[in-house]
Amino acid sequence: MAIAENIKSFQESLALTNTKLIAVSKTKPNEDLLQAYEAGQRHFGENKVQELTHKSETLPKDIKWHMIGHLQRNKVKYIAPFIHLIHAVDSPRLLKEINKQALKNDRVINCLLQVHIAQEETKFGFDERELNEFLKGQEISTLENINIIGLMGMATNTSDNQQVDAEFKHLKGLFTKINTEISLPNVNLEELSMGMTSDYPIACENGSTMVRIGSAIFGSRNYQQ
Repeated sequence: MAIAENIKSFQESLALTNTKLIAVSKTKPNEDLLQAYEAGQRHFGENKVQELTHKSETLPKDIKWHMIGHLQRNKVKYIAPFIHLIHAVDSPRLLKEINKQALKNDRVINCLLQVHIAQEETKFGFDERELNEFLKGQEISTLENINIIGLMGMATNTSDNQQVDAEFKHLKGLFTKINTEISLPNVNLEELSMGMTSDYPIACENGSTMVRIGSAIFGSRNYQQ
């Protein structure tokens, strides 16, 4: 019952800022996802392709699946037929592969470009220079089966809220700048995916349109399962 209550609580609070809740269901059993589904949740985020494809085959077909983890190019083909949104597109090579697999499936796949805004070196994503070069280059206009609908970023894992706030502000600034400077048929920035369980209130204050919440909904995870 707690899962349903958590979903309703988040949906009510996020409605005040018109922010979409992505329930991060990685490692969780179908029973837990169904509790969230029955409480009205339709957007679910997974970070492993094998788990994502299995759940998509066995759970209700009106669920909108979000790939939120690092995606390897050789695994795009498995999610291309059904994925709703790919959050963590961190290179032109990955985007080209998504375009290729989308074409094979007669689809246009929505994507977010992941921007490296954190201080940790372990985070993936474009830096600001790479992002500008790619968006202003010639190659992007040839990718007719992808639609870049926004940006995604992960703040530094720190208790320093001022730093987190500054990183989210930076991403929001890039979002606004791109919308002002770039005019392409397949680049239409509407979504800003930033904020997780630990920092989503700061993300919402900075204009996030999607927050990725897992443990605050489903409880802590057992990665040894």
